[in-house]
Amino acid sequence: MSARPVLEQLLFARWVDLGTRAGLAFLVAAFLAYATGLLEPLVPFARLPELWSRPAAGGGWGWLAQLGHGEPLCLAAIALLALVPLAAMLRIAIEWWRGGARLHAALALAQVAVLLFAASGLVAGGHG
Repeated sequence: MSARPVLEQLLFARWVDLGTRAGLAFLVAAFLAYATGLLEPLVPFARLPELWSRPAAGGGWGWLAQLGHGEPLCLAAIALLALVPLAAMLRIAIEWWRGGARLHAALALAQVAVLLFAASGLVAGGHG
């Protein structure tokens, strides 16, 4: 006996599939723009080998202000790929809400809210 997928599973899978395909296309386009020099890099390619052994500086959301450069645009594409499952969960929450499964919808929204809060950088644990 094989179990048939339920509507929520099919909906989630469709959103993850489409989001992943779009995100991957954006990532490839951003990388090509960076690698071909269409977008000016923040760090010249010739300096990369000397910087690879150094620790990464900073963090946070400051890179958003530099999206006109190749490296931050590639980082944005990766961030968008990471958001695909959250978008799919939001879509399912809407479906559950419309179908009257308000508790399921509320739990899905709470899960999305917690993940977004964690990603926001407003809280940090274990960083000396």
